[in-house]
Amino acid sequence: PVPVLIHPPALHESGDSRIIPFDLSALLDAGDHACTSPNLMASFIRVKVGEKVETSATATSQAFYVIRGKGMSTSEEHGKVHWSTGDMFVVPVTPGTISHECFDAEQGGAALYWIHDEPPQLGVEPRKKKFRPTVYKREALLERVEEIKHASGRSTNRLGVLLGSADCDQTKTLTHVLWSLLNSIPAQSVQRPHRHNSVALDLCVAAKPGVYTLMGCDIDAQGFVVDPIRCDWVPGGVFVTPPGWWHSHHNESDDVAWVLPIQDAGLYTYQRT
Repeated sequence: PVPVLIHPPALHESGDSRIIPFDLSALLDAGDHACTSPNLMASFIRVKVGEKVETSATATSQAFYVIRGKGMSTSEEHGKVHWSTGDMFVVPVTPGTISHECFDAEQGGAALYWIHDEPPQLGVEPRKKKFRPTVYKREALLERVEEIKHASGRSTNRLGVLLGSADCDQTKTLTHVLWSLLNSIPAQSVQRPHRHNSVALDLCVAAKPGVYTLMGCDIDAQGFVVDPIRCDWVPGGVFVTPPGWWHSHHNESDDVAWVLPIQDAGLYTYQRT
């Protein structure tokens, strides 16, 4: 089974420039394939101001969300991407390395949330690029959420924006493998229990004390999660939601809370599962 675990923000808030993997391979019996879920690998990247960190992955899809800081990522295949807090960018097959440089950041260094799909144990090496590199700017994302907020007929249970690529029009996902949603939970509200077939690796973007997720295998006749596990949201931290588990999001604070789940739901959507 996929465990409910957290990757706390304290890991990227101090120390040297480095990659901080969220490796659950031992718990998933995945052998020497580092992974956070069977199909995905998640890590934090801490880059001190004025320094660089190089990353590489034998992956079809890589996503980087900027938790904190301002900088630039450079690769021979995709050129330069300038980023700042709240931005997200994705790249396809990248045979070489990507160099991440921090220009300015609080806490002495930038923090990136990095997810890719290298773990699958198929023994193959990706070659074909299935989508173009794409940058999602924080301002544009929040603008879109505001538009949805004032749209008539919108859902009252969820307010967010799905991140999609024009090259993945069939699945309408971030990449052909990765799915992501910048999701907000209004103050003093609850998003009712729901579930999905893929594992969710949830990054808390912003939250005050009193925001949490309840998750469990079953719901009762009233639609509430039975014997739930509680995961409190901490900004800059990641928690795992197992596949098929019911979960509800609760905001008992007076401010909007934000979460960025990333899943391998592109695969599930394509397979109609």
